[in-house]
Amino acid sequence: MNTLLKRSGLAIAVAGLCISAGAANASSHREAPFITEVPKVDGTDFYMFRSYETGRADFVTLIANYLPLQDAYGGPNYFDLDEDAVYEIHIDNSGNAQENLTFRFQFSDNLNDIQLPVGPDGDQQMVSVPLKNIGDASDGDNVQVSQEYTVSVIRGDRRTGTVETATNVTDGTATFDKPLDNIGEKSFPGGYQAYANQHIFEIGIPGCATNGQVFVGQRKEAFAVNLGEIFDLVNTNPLGPRDGEGAGDLADKNVTSFALEVPTECLTGTAVTGMDQPVIGGWTTASVRQARVINPQPTVDGKGATVEGGAWTQVSRLGMPLVNEVVIGLKDKDRFNASEPMNDGQFATYVTHPTLPELLEILFSSAGAEAPNNFPRTDLVTAFLTGVPDVNMPVGVQTSEMLRLNPEIAATPAASQNDLGVLGGDNAGFPNGRRPVDDTVDIALRVVMGALTTDAPNKDAPFTDGVQLDPAELQEVFPYLATPLAGSPNS
Repeated sequence: MNTLLKRSGLAIAVAGLCISAGAANASSHREAPFITEVPKVDGTDFYMFRSYETGRADFVTLIANYLPLQDAYGGPNYFDLDEDAVYEIHIDNSGNAQENLTFRFQFSDNLNDIQLPVGPDGDQQMVSVPLKNIGDASDGDNVQVSQEYTVSVIRGDRRTGTVETATNVTDGTATFDKPLDNIGEKSFPGGYQAYANQHIFEIGIPGCATNGQVFVGQRKEAFAVNLGEIFDLVNTNPLGPRDGEGAGDLADKNVTSFALEVPTECLTGTAVTGMDQPVIGGWTTASVRQARVINPQPTVDGKGATVEGGAWTQVSRLGMPLVNEVVIGLKDKDRFNASEPMNDGQFATYVTHPTLPELLEILFSSAGAEAPNNFPRTDLVTAFLTGVPDVNMPVGVQTSEMLRLNPEIAATPAASQNDLGVLGGDNAGFPNGRRPVDDTVDIALRVVMGALTTDAPNKDAPFTDGVQLDPAELQEVFPYLATPLAGSPNS
């Protein structure tokens, strides 16, 4: 480890992480300049893992998070999703960096104009109320605006492939209700968790012999990081305990999760393409219409504040965590968000010749900082672009950025999971997919400084940002992420 054991040397490792991150605020929260302008379609984290809930070993869970940094008290509108957007989870089960399956989510608003009589008898007027609900929010009659969604399954290209509609097994329809955000305990006198659990639906997935599960709604943020301290010139102790810097700045935030549990046999190449290909790749995107015109006169019975039109245009992309933050240069962050894995050759230099280790060496060579010199950085190509041999590298893989999961590796029970994943000897964890407990910040810091090499000078340095998720915050059953924080306590 040389003199990188000095606080200053390790601090600059984390500082370099932040410098490279540019506009990033967390795993992929506000990671590119344009996405800050459309937060409803900002993909923040993507989890893909073999289900570890008891009795669900034959399923894979996909969780796509959007709309970052939600303050629980963010009323009166809270955090509805964009009904003029499509949110998608893509699966590559052939290793060619192109989607074979896409799960597309689209939302629509249900409007219920609640009016109250105001004025003296004989001269009353019915006036619309300003709040989202006027009583127990679990009773739809008390709610002004709610959302529902559909799930489409697309085989082949996401824009031109075969589209089929998933079904809500509970009622036989093609729609699913999204629960309201956790407004507060007074609005949910029966308890928010019980209310939210009523929105976990059995889903009939076209082409699958076994049904899955789906839930879309607000959850407690599970990504652990101290944003304030990191951006304050790393005002932390990167040599201290991995949990020595408190719960993290996101511990009081919520996020919106798209959780989908799918039978493994419906995702792998063996079942879908006939190939002997157990490894699946996955990434998420969000797209909006190409044109958006501000409506100078929004109306209730017509179009609202904007008029949308044109082709779907991708504005968010997320596979592996931290790629757009600590790998892609600032000038290309918007371009990366608009790109597809099959075209990742245009970004290859950012991986094979990364700037972070070089910055570390330039600024702190006198403290013993030495960047790995095994150019091109094939270790990072393995981590970010191909998967790890004998763990999650697909047969005949095309180099591209996405999460990759080998579901033939048995899930590790929740109580035994190592949050350093493969680096910690737990091959069921990151980068073999990603579970909510996996500490991707610590893992990324160690990998970028050569943890996967045999000869990097600092390959054994135990880099940490000092924030570690308490596994007790997570659920051990679908949808795994915890009940969101309430906007107010019960008075």
